[in-house]
Amino acid sequence: MPTLNRSHGITIALVVALATQATVAQQVAAIDPSADPIERPAAADSSETNSPSAKIEIFHTGLLEIMRQAKALGFEGRIDQLAPLMKQVFDLDFMASKTVGRHWKKLSDADKELWASTFARFTVANYAGRFTGFTGEKFVTLGVEEAARGTRVVLTKIIVPDDDDVQLNYRVVERKGEWKVIDVYLNGTVSELALRRSEYSSALKREGFDQLVASIKNKIEDLKSKGEADG
Repeated sequence: MPTLNRSHGITIALVVALATQATVAQQVAAIDPSADPIERPAAADSSETNSPSAKIEIFHTGLLEIMRQAKALGFEGRIDQLAPLMKQVFDLDFMASKTVGRHWKKLSDADKELWASTFARFTVANYAGRFTGFTGEKFVTLGVEEAARGTRVVLTKIIVPDDDDVQLNYRVVERKGEWKVIDVYLNGTVSELALRRSEYSSALKREGFDQLVASIKNKIEDLKSKGEADG
């Protein structure tokens, strides 16, 4: 199973999946969007700017530009660049709701809003802390596959100079005429959403909501400290 070396400047947040037990991958089915009351997508628009593959290529183009400027931007600069890009491409609110599993319905509206914003900040900070440089990496779109309940999976790979290629697949759904990412699969099969759900729902049950939020905020501060130290 290929890994991404930090020296390549592209050690993505999802790299944590490589060290996760195989049993977590079996939880993917538990968060399949087909089981959730999401809006049924309209017919896919095949235009150059509104298709599953086009949306992912917009994301990859933005990532490469941030990587090229990573040192000059610094950690906070990368966050400033990544935040609107990820908001454009990802359905972070949906992902936030799925990361706490069945506990989501038990949260108050205020707590739901707090968790969604905290999750979004952590996700952006995680990427800002991982995309720290550029050494000739390339993102290649391999194709699009049909998935459950009108969703699609965009198949891509990262070509890393002097290392193994890394398969990175994105599950997308159409929201009000715009394709949005709702899950990312490292190595083509390991669900980021399943990994987060395994971690966060257990922590929420064990320690409570306030402690979960505090722990994620601490992780953001740790990422900030490391990011600033790396330049």
